Amino acid sequence: MKKVILDVDTGIDDALAISYAIHSPALEVCGITTTFGNITVEEATRNTLQMLELLGAADIPVYQGAARPIVRELTGKARLFHGENGLGNVVLPPPVTAAQPESATQFLISTIKANPGQITLITVGSMTNLARAIMAAPEIVTLIEQVVAMGGAVTVPGNRTPVAEANICADPEAAAFVMQSGIPLTLVGLDVTMQTLLTREHLREWRARDTPVSRVFADMCELYMDAYATVGNVRGCGLHDPLAVGVVIDPTFVKAVPMHVEVDTSGGASDARTIGDRRARPAQAANVQVCLKVDHERFVQHFLRHVMGN
Repeated sequence: MKKVILDVDTGIDDALAISYAIHSPALEVCGITTTFGNITVEEATRNTLQMLELLGAADIPVYQGAARPIVRELTGKARLFHGENGLGNVVLPPPVTAAQPESATQFLISTIKANPGQITLITVGSMTNLARAIMAAPEIVTLIEQVVAMGGAVTVPGNRTPVAEANICADPEAAAFVMQSGIPLTLVGLDVTMQTLLTREHLREWRARDTPVSRVFADMCELYMDAYATVGNVRGCGLHDPLAVGVVIDPTFVKAVPMHVEVDTSGGASDARTIGDRRARPAQAANVQVCLKVDHERFVQHFLRHVMGN
């Protein structure tokens, strides 16, 4: 089993990714760290605890992380896609458990150091917690097995702006720092995630299962799909964060190519854009593995088989 840490800003697709990871026999979830993005870090922590309790996995520790970007002011929440509470406005009981006293940054550093070469970090929100961990302990760059990050749009349009993806937009400076740090990084961006659609037919199947988890997930995803239909005329919703988990479970779900990628932090029209050097002779050595193709049917079927367990 691969030892993984999930770094989340728990909205709807984060919740799906958490459940997918927990129920995968290939992964051992060592802990979950929270950050801002879809919602505030406090709300992300609450939602994460609620999801773990719903899934019967409240023993997995949660560590609250960054409340704001490294440099910039905190931007607004993604209410259209994730609802006011981040979970599609589905109301869950207040969590009984609480986050650990250790911060997300402290947990990342201590766990990576205690398990050299064994920890995979899956980031599906801003990269702020990871950036802060590298700043505090640069040696973890060579001690971590890999980072798989849902973020970016190297070859396709963005979803927060015409050129930039939401997780990178949340903290462009953090993403830029991580990409230049030398850490082994795979970028699972909109280049592939928008090809992995959950549909309303899948929601009908979940409702037919009629379990507490299947009902909550179906209700959450209704709002998510409504937003996709309104904004992009998409019949379903992208499985963005679950695909990052899927890439760790089975790297053959995607085809990734080495590329030099930088993040625009200019504040201009292309701010937060992930700029990949796709020339035959790039000017600089590759620093990221960029996922450009996905076996979407095989991935979606695998996700559906495992997301709610048996």
